[in-house]
Amino acid sequence: MSRLTPEDIILGRRVIVCAGSGGVGKTTTATAIALAAARSGRRVLALTVDPSKRLAETLGVDRNLPRPVPVPAETLKKAGITDPSLLEAWMLDPGVVADAFVHRFAESPELAARLTKNRIYKQVSRMIAGMQEYTAMEALYGFLREERYDLIVLDTPPSRNALDFLYGPSRLSNFLDGRIFQLFLPGEKRGLFRRATSRLVNGVNAAVFGRETYEELQEFFTSFADIFKRMTKNASAGLQALRDPDDVAFVLVTSPATEAMTDALFFRRKCIELELPFAGFVLNRSQAGDDDRTVPPDELFGSQPSAVEQSALGKLQQLALFEQAAVVRDQERLTHLAENSGDDAFALALPQLPGGAEKMEALVHLGQVLMRSHSQ
Repeated sequence: MSRLTPEDIILGRRVIVCAGSGGVGKTTTATAIALAAARSGRRVLALTVDPSKRLAETLGVDRNLPRPVPVPAETLKKAGITDPSLLEAWMLDPGVVADAFVHRFAESPELAARLTKNRIYKQVSRMIAGMQEYTAMEALYGFLREERYDLIVLDTPPSRNALDFLYGPSRLSNFLDGRIFQLFLPGEKRGLFRRATSRLVNGVNAAVFGRETYEELQEFFTSFADIFKRMTKNASAGLQALRDPDDVAFVLVTSPATEAMTDALFFRRKCIELELPFAGFVLNRSQAGDDDRTVPPDELFGSQPSAVEQSALGKLQQLALFEQAAVVRDQERLTHLAENSGDDAFALALPQLPGGAEKMEALVHLGQVLMRSHSQ
């Protein structure tokens, strides 16, 4: 079986999930992929659940918007994209997604309005561990069903936290199905023993939380319990959709740093365990392709250099040797990634750009490198 290339997935997949440790350039890579796809004529959504919010900022989109929005025309023009419908972006707001879900599945508009105004709901929908990932899965699944975009590029939280995107729904499920959750359900929703002790439990809870707060807790848990069943179904369907190798590609972004490499290989193992369609590794900010680096010759300043020139030459040679060692290191790490990528996944290096990759010209260049790249 031939190896995938970045071009294969940029032009042929519906979802590309970019994951990686913090600081390795994952958001930059996700942005470059989104731009490359849009430049190729695909209708793209750049969706981020990265707490840094840098993807939305780089594309010139405001934070915490209620829905995806087109990237500004002036930003697209810098990227060589003339059709304003080809690229939208959204920094996912868990509260907005949760509110939309409540309004869609609550028994009545009145119940939805009460629940979204509930103080407990407002806190829980934004703070519970797993809620951000849960709502991200719901949003992604919703976009897939709409079939509005040719490609969704998902920029996840840092690598080991990126697994929360997959595990978050089950963690939230454990919370909502747990013993603490059950304490706040009204008597008719409990078992026989719980109904017998309902008055005692209610009295204790009211004394601890205060009558008004306890009533809000009961309203939240009672109303949300039914809605949550629908959320669980959607999350399961979303996870199943992410296992489709014809539609989805997981791309692991890493840097040559040892810790980042460890995280990348860890996530690769998890992809195997979870049966996720791993597409390849991107070794970012790499010098693996700079094997033309040379050491300045001893004759750089002529046959009789001054003391200052000799000192400068020694420093230049030392720096060149250091850079050559970095090139060898990065080449070895790229080889190691290729050996662990599998028979059909890619492993490639992206260069470390002078001045960083914050400007649109640099992001477009990285996208072009990806489109031309072939695995080692």
